[in-house]
Amino acid sequence: MTAFRKSEDRFVVSASALQERAEVRTTNGNTNGRFDLLQIRPIRWLLHQRAFQWVLTTATLFFFLLAILTGLFGTPAGNKNFSIIFVWIVWWALVIIVLVPFAGRFWCTMCPIPIPGEWAQRRSFIGKRPGKLLGLGKKWPRRLRNIWLQNFAFLGVAILSGVLLTRPQATGLVLLLFVVAAFALSLIFERRAFCRYLCPVGGFIGLYSMAAPVELRVRDRDVCRTHTEKTCYLGSAEGYGCPWLVFPGALERNTYCGLCTECLKTCDRNNIVVNLRPPGSDLLVQKGRRLDEAFKGFIMVACAMIYSAVFLGPWGWLKDMANPATSSGQGMASPTRYLAYAGAFLAINLLVLPGLFYATTWLAKRLGGLKTTPRKMFIEYAYTLVPLGLLAWIAFSLAFVFVNGSYAFAVISDPFGWGWDLFGTKGFPWTPFVPQVVQYLQTGLLAGGLVTAVYLAYRIGRQNGADHAGALRAAMPITVFLTTVTLVFLRLYLG
Repeated sequence: MTAFRKSEDRFVVSASALQERAEVRTTNGNTNGRFDLLQIRPIRWLLHQRAFQWVLTTATLFFFLLAILTGLFGTPAGNKNFSIIFVWIVWWALVIIVLVPFAGRFWCTMCPIPIPGEWAQRRSFIGKRPGKLLGLGKKWPRRLRNIWLQNFAFLGVAILSGVLLTRPQATGLVLLLFVVAAFALSLIFERRAFCRYLCPVGGFIGLYSMAAPVELRVRDRDVCRTHTEKTCYLGSAEGYGCPWLVFPGALERNTYCGLCTECLKTCDRNNIVVNLRPPGSDLLVQKGRRLDEAFKGFIMVACAMIYSAVFLGPWGWLKDMANPATSSGQGMASPTRYLAYAGAFLAINLLVLPGLFYATTWLAKRLGGLKTTPRKMFIEYAYTLVPLGLLAWIAFSLAFVFVNGSYAFAVISDPFGWGWDLFGTKGFPWTPFVPQVVQYLQTGLLAGGLVTAVYLAYRIGRQNGADHAGALRAAMPITVFLTTVTLVFLRLYLG
């Protein structure tokens, strides 16, 4: 343990702390409804290969670079440009509808954004190269070791959504900015500082991955307690220390584990497991709940609501306000209208929705007789927005995919819009896919999110000292808030 303290002064894990945090302790890979996927030999072999992540990231890097090039140099028509269709429809649907709910942070396993910087930092594509990593290796500022910067970065991208979803060049520039920022930070700070503290995509994936049925954990925390070398965090001859600055021996939630599987290769005690588990298990882990994560929950719900109104609603004036490049609106000049939209957007995200929820949690505290501070109740109950927000985003995304997904067939043959027909699908017509069932799916998803969120509100009340009756009373105002949010979404989706 002494060597570990000397190597990482900010990451001291005592035996007592590990014991306190061992709420779920896996000893055979099949405890508390969990099954270790590494018991399946092909999966275990695959995840131990150093080339595993390289193959995934190299493939996605090709499409990422293509999205940048088509955005910058392709046709300005959004429905004919690869960058718009494959980033905001295909990729987004893959992440929010498939990967996050079913595989947690698996997108981070294959994300190409940090890869050029990581290759430069390691001076290697696949294997472990001996010697120090390239770059200054500075530690990230202590006061910024949270996701506030990710929250604001996401808001910055979200405010520009009206432009990004319609202007390929804007999308190309933003994607290029991401990879340049990740590369620069990899040469200044240690490991994947961009992914852990800045990436706007990683912030919401981390939050919603708590609901996923997959987790990476340790088999036995006592093994970590007695293992002084801490190769999973510091690295070994077999691989690098955790790029995400996470110590697996203290890992209880998916929020900050990027599933890079580096620890699986460096652990010499065979103590890492990749479990299938009951969905949403992390939402019941009380330790680690924080204000920055709570606000991420509000931001995601508010953005889903605003996006639904802007992109799916019948209000043309609102679409014009959300796009500063639009000049067709009536009344205020375009820049003025956009500034009004941006101000309202930020107010709803950071003031209105959190303010209403704070009043709701204050009432819940009083009704339930909870002996804790209003601030703590605000943070604790904010996690009820995770299942509701995730399913609301899936409901929103389904409308986009089912209606506009067919554009992908034409674009894949002519990514730049230059008249190519690489795969013979350039003439594929725009064809909405079973649009008549979308509203039924959206209703079912929102109903499921509401029921799960209400149940979580009850459990959070019990975790904070309320008896059965007190937890039910405390959940009543939370239920009213959550139901109101759900009804707003239904109004936007069903008309």
